[in-house]
Amino acid sequence: MLGWMAWTLPTALLFVGIFSAIGVLTALEVKFPGGAARRGVLGLETTRGDRLFITLLGTAYIFLAWLGLVGNPLWWPLALSIGWGVFCFWKV
Repeated sequence: MLGWMAWTLPTALLFVGIFSAIGVLTALEVKFPGGAARRGVLGLETTRGDRLFITLLGTAYIFLAWLGLVGNPLWWPLALSIGWGVFCFWKV
């Protein structure tokens, strides 16, 4: 039934991570409504969901640029992406 996609462990972990992040943000929204909007470094007023989207988009670009310019191993772009995520939720 799920043969249409290459469900490897990294692919499954990616989807579990994304859906877990969405679940955590949903729980936070239920407990603390309003999305915790704030104006950050970029001058945009962002909510938690906006910051998650910016983080995921930036992470995709980091990995694509790393694969295009360097190749393997992918531990360094993972570290850069985690740093980018922390920066986005802290300052953006």
